[in-house]
Amino acid sequence: MTPGRWSGSNRVAVLVVVLPSLLSLLGCARAVDGLPVPGRLTAVPQSAEELGALIVTKVPSGLSRMPDEELEPPAGAKRIDDIAGYSDDPARERAVLEHYGYRFGWERFWGTGTWPMTSVFVDEFESRAGAGTYVDDLARNDADYYDGVLRESPPGLPGGCRTLTVEKAEPKAGLDGPAVFAWCRHGVFSVAVSAVTDSVDVAEKEVSGVVLDQLDRLPPG
Repeated sequence: MTPGRWSGSNRVAVLVVVLPSLLSLLGCARAVDGLPVPGRLTAVPQSAEELGALIVTKVPSGLSRMPDEELEPPAGAKRIDDIAGYSDDPARERAVLEHYGYRFGWERFWGTGTWPMTSVFVDEFESRAGAGTYVDDLARNDADYYDGVLRESPPGLPGGCRTLTVEKAEPKAGLDGPAVFAWCRHGVFSVAVSAVTDSVDVAEKEVSGVVLDQLDRLPPG
């Protein structure tokens, strides 16, 4: 598994897979259509760079952080044009992201370039509803894509979080070993953490530790 493939898969495998169903709902009333959060806290980041300052810097496994610029596409700051650009149809994907109320995000990776590898994706939205719908869609569609076991409100994580366990390596899906994914909504943020390592137990501990650390760093939900 190359770093670039891992970075791209988390975005493309989810957003591209859900495009047909989401685009059919663009004109329909859904939870994501809620108004931006009233009385937005001043502590909520107003730029990708401000968000980047809140991203975890270390992971429990002690893996070394991978320089953003060495990944393809690069990690670090993400804006709507960056994410849409991962798709073969950027205009359509931009429409989906706008429907969620996507503002900006930040990605960070730890590892050696293959596996084990840990990743954190934090994205900010215009509303809690948008963040929640995004998290729901990520979890549901990654479960289909990786053919793993999805759990809601797993022990050790806040209520509403979801985890996905993939017991065996899935080279066709870009996984070189057992993997665990987690998604949580926290106010107007979505937090996605994943770990690919030599066992599910190790990956679960890594993901749980990173998720809790990351949630603590964000403004209150």
